[in-house]
Amino acid sequence: MFLATGLQARTLIARIEHYPVSELALSAAVVSVVVIVARFVWMYPAIYVPRWLSASVRRKDPAPPWQWPFILAFTGVRGIVSLAAALAIPFATDDGHPFPGRDLILFLTFSVILVTLVLQGLMLPLVIRALGLAHAGRRERHADRVEEQQARRQAIEAGIARLDRLASERDLPDEIVRPLRAHQRDRLKHIEQGSDGDAGHKKLTDLHCDIELQLIEAERQHVNDLFRNAKLKDEARRRIERELDLREAQIANRRAEE
Repeated sequence: MFLATGLQARTLIARIEHYPVSELALSAAVVSVVVIVARFVWMYPAIYVPRWLSASVRRKDPAPPWQWPFILAFTGVRGIVSLAAALAIPFATDDGHPFPGRDLILFLTFSVILVTLVLQGLMLPLVIRALGLAHAGRRERHADRVEEQQARRQAIEAGIARLDRLASERDLPDEIVRPLRAHQRDRLKHIEQGSDGDAGHKKLTDLHCDIELQLIEAERQHVNDLFRNAKLKDEARRRIERELDLREAQIANRRAEE
């Protein structure tokens, strides 16, 4: 699309030569400013008004700092859609006369694209640093991870409390309760150690994951050998394979968290 417009640029410039340069420059500046300001005008109400009016929306998705809507509005560059809309204007009306102002509309569209794509695009790093958003993504990921770790810890603690309550109410034997409680506490210990950023713990976790993956691979090879030797049916093999796949996925999630 941009290549096609580039090829048409010379012809377009020839067709708008009768317009004064000052008028073209002023029109391009006014339209560009209006387009940029209009995005700021609707961006802030679109983000904040629903949260002011709805407590449920505000609770599920709190209002962001003012810098975030600002950068969203600032990055509203125009390009292929604006150009396609301008090029969709017919050359002539139903009575055969040239469409009024088509060449000027195309020129203004090119001007807006140039201003928003080039000027705003080049200014974007400066604006991001000025707003203090250079590391916003990193901070947001860290906050999300802390929130997730807290949710995981609380969920495991709730599971341990339920296990203790069931053991008391049903008088469960110790050989059932002890391994379940040990497994839950091991998960809780892993989350607590994983959230403290200890490098030594990370090395141990990586080693643990590597060994566990090797054990899974050994199990998988043995199951496949049994299947190939007609000592295991395909349905049973598929069930075992699914369990091994879930264990692998759990390890992958664990590594992704770290």
